[in-house]
Amino acid sequence: MPGGGRCPDCGSTELVEDSHYSQNQLVCSDCGCVVTEGVLTTTYTDEGNLREVTYSRSTGENEQVSRSQQRGLRRVRDLCRVLQLPPTFEDTAVAYYQQAYQHSGIRAARLQKKEVLVGCCVLITCRQRNWPLTMGTICTLLYADLDMFSGTYMQMVKLLGLDVPSLCLVDLVKTYCSSFKLFEASPSVPAKYVEDKEKMLSRTLQLVELADETWLVTGRHPLPVITAATFLAWQSLRPSDRLTCSLARFCKLANVDLPYPASSRLQELLAVLLRLAEQLAWLQVLKLDKRSVVAHIGDLLQHRHMLVRKAFRDGTAEPGALDTGEEELQGQGWGREDRGHGSLDLPAGKRPASPALLLPPCMLKPPKRICPTPPVSTVTGDENISDSEIEQYLRTPQEVRDFQRAQAARQAATSVPNPP
Repeated sequence: MPGGGRCPDCGSTELVEDSHYSQNQLVCSDCGCVVTEGVLTTTYTDEGNLREVTYSRSTGENEQVSRSQQRGLRRVRDLCRVLQLPPTFEDTAVAYYQQAYQHSGIRAARLQKKEVLVGCCVLITCRQRNWPLTMGTICTLLYADLDMFSGTYMQMVKLLGLDVPSLCLVDLVKTYCSSFKLFEASPSVPAKYVEDKEKMLSRTLQLVELADETWLVTGRHPLPVITAATFLAWQSLRPSDRLTCSLARFCKLANVDLPYPASSRLQELLAVLLRLAEQLAWLQVLKLDKRSVVAHIGDLLQHRHMLVRKAFRDGTAEPGALDTGEEELQGQGWGREDRGHGSLDLPAGKRPASPALLLPPCMLKPPKRICPTPPVSTVTGDENISDSEIEQYLRTPQEVRDFQRAQAARQAATSVPNPP
């Protein structure tokens, strides 16, 4: 098809479009001169002005980009595609990587840190767009050390001056629990271990909220707490079939890694549930332990708001007054004598004993601090005192005069001339 313009060689206006290796080119039909090479790429400068650039001119664009930076940019795009992120996320992550690479501290860093920087750019992009993604997930994909990743993450946020919102705990629970392989029957998961996703997720959220209210999440990594809460939720839905399953086997069935502190978080959650069970009259007679209390998690979670408020109650209310939690129980047919402890009968102004339930774990089990023993000083009083320090021990004028006479006598004795 003839196009506009003239051939630079013969001046002919018979220019036609020709597809050569899937690239459109303008070719002179009279002399065969290739007028345009075909647009293969664009440069960043001309992209903003919507100008097309030929391949031969665009090859100089990458001369200013080092091989290390090019490799990092490819890794950012690959990671975004592995996580199936939207295209806009990929563009933002690439832009963050380019901005971070302009700092000399990043350019001179080791290859391992540059690999971690790839994950940091993707994580910041997801956090800013409220896309639930954890550091643990990216560290697993990159085979990166968590301590190095967190340090690089904080350094990058400070260097670029970014505003990164914290990840919502509810979104984190939903994302993390969705990765468990317990919602469909498979050869590796028996039928009695398969659970409905919505039921398990709902109970896990309630257990995590309970852990948050009792200071089990504060200052700690959330994944071990979520893992323990998910395990208890899964057990409590069918306790007769699942109480014999351990936490390690549960993580193996779910095809997730077992975080190291998850066993400790599990014991703390069970201790909290036992404290709650002690306040319900229909559970007091059962003498529950950490194994049997799992079957009653549903009842405890149903009344958890009242139980936590009851533990917080300071006992300063007037005798006979009912708080909201006790009104709920009385509305369900539970009288004062049925509630067991009778804590409302305390004298006015007297505080009940503070339960260990609502104390932070750092107060329940404080770390042992080894205090250095001071060195034993053996002072007898016969130590020599230097002339420069003796003035600090003089108090009365008589002591000053005696010291001056003794000092003058010593100088006179040392200044006697030798006999001829």
